[in-house]
Amino acid sequence: MMAMDVLKLKKPPRKILIIKPSSLGDVVHSLPFLNALRDSFPKSEIHWIIAKGFEGLLEGHPMINKLWIINKDDWKRVKGAGTTIKELRSLFKSLKAEKYDIVIDLQGLLRSGVLAKATGAPVRIGFKEAREGSRIFYTHTVKAGKDVHAVDRYLEIAKFLGCDISDIKFPFPLSFNSPEVIYRLLQTGNPPSPPFDKGGKGGFCERYAVIVPGARWETKKWFPERFGQLSSMMQVKSIVVGGESDVDIASIVVRNSDGNAISVAGKTTLKELIKIIRNARFVVTNDSGPMHIAAALNVPVFAIFGPTNPLRTGPYGRLHVIIRKELECSPCYKNNCRTVQCMEMISVREVADAIIRSGY
Repeated sequence: MMAMDVLKLKKPPRKILIIKPSSLGDVVHSLPFLNALRDSFPKSEIHWIIAKGFEGLLEGHPMINKLWIINKDDWKRVKGAGTTIKELRSLFKSLKAEKYDIVIDLQGLLRSGVLAKATGAPVRIGFKEAREGSRIFYTHTVKAGKDVHAVDRYLEIAKFLGCDISDIKFPFPLSFNSPEVIYRLLQTGNPPSPPFDKGGKGGFCERYAVIVPGARWETKKWFPERFGQLSSMMQVKSIVVGGESDVDIASIVVRNSDGNAISVAGKTTLKELIKIIRNARFVVTNDSGPMHIAAALNVPVFAIFGPTNPLRTGPYGRLHVIIRKELECSPCYKNNCRTVQCMEMISVREVADAIIRSGY
């Protein structure tokens, strides 16, 4: 069924399920949708399906009544097919027993569509543009367009449900406000003697910048040597963040920073990463999940873009600065490229000047 302007509900839903397992940036982009949904249906139970590894973003969230954590990466492994089938059967049975009134698939892939269908919910909503044939599992589809920011795409479904989307907020759990963990992390950084002073009342005497040299695609990564050179030119110290796969490039950033950066890459939980970003003066980053966390927290972002489109996946809001080259081949959305000219042409001086012009 194609979506009307607004879904006509006979009564407020008793129980709602959101399907948005990954990725980090996409889950962050879904938070305004969650906020609008909770405001419109304050008495409804809201459940969320999240992928293992991203649950730290939503655990303890006051707007979510139940979190379903799925190990979707294991489902792809042929060796464990038997176990996967058992897990899926058990999951499908448990989801159906919840008797959801409404299921919303924000992921829009075959797997998420199957999960939506398995609930047996009478109302299953997804995007008209959903991929891998997942639309066949929905009772209602919403046309949101492709060349719009992910936040605005998700809010189109909120609008379809009759929610007020005029006040866009990114509600993080309140536990992410506390900065006391940051000093401990900095003491275990690389180098181990942090150039930061512990301030009074759990704060810090010195503000810092966060550098994010990693990204899911190699083509989205600016050169770690350049991040390091940039750090050496900054008026504030830098903390280099990332996952375990980013440890090596984070070390390159530190080596090229002239002693102005330390790395905590591979040492933080997701919650700790959010706390570090929340207390940063600004963030310099590739197109990455931490970039979206910073934007959602209203921390100024200087985002370096190459093969992807900032209109779709850039930092949300007007506070931020995009640094990219206008080339005929960009955005190409390719995850490998022989020259990566779009990144090669962005100089350290260019990024530094963007930061200086913004007053940092």
